Amino acid sequence: MIKRLFDIVAALLGIIILSPLLLIIALLIAIDSRGGIFYKQSRVGKDMKEFYLFKFRTMFSDSDKKGLLTVGMRDSRITKIGYTLRKYKLDELPQLFNVLNGTMSIVGPRPEVPKYVAMYTADQKKVLSVKPGITDYASIEYANENAILAKAENPEELYIKEVMPAKLALNEKYIQEMGFATDLKIIFKTIGKIF
Repeated sequence: MIKRLFDIVAALLGIIILSPLLLIIALLIAIDSRGGIFYKQSRVGKDMKEFYLFKFRTMFSDSDKKGLLTVGMRDSRITKIGYTLRKYKLDELPQLFNVLNGTMSIVGPRPEVPKYVAMYTADQKKVLSVKPGITDYASIEYANENAILAKAENPEELYIKEVMPAKLALNEKYIQEMGFATDLKIIFKTIGKIF
């Protein structure tokens, strides 16, 4: 109950305080390339329920049809403004609306796409027992995930065999330590990592 109340207050304050920035980003995206301002993608949330995760669009339209993973910051599918938005994680800001509608929390395991969730073991599926979040231990540890994947001969294989299991282990750690103090620690660490 406290977590949900915190999520609502934090998301509302975030949207109000950041509204000028959100409008500027929306305008820059519209000027930079053709397509919608927002991008929505199906993700798997608590209790295996699928929902749409919102982001600012950082790629050219229909780029996700060429693959779900983004490899490096120089992926040709990323728009000019998209590079900056991704670098500072500004593309994630619309997820504050996901928090408001109750599909996400401020802190919790990052939600994965159905394709990769289908590969989870029974133990790994425990991460789906809690609401997914905008940030978590894995988001901090793998803030440079794109750069890691860019160095691999087969980025998807590296993601499935090494990165995804490591992130899920960090998700399990979060579930074990879950609490208001842990959430605050992760929020401050995330802010520190961005800047």
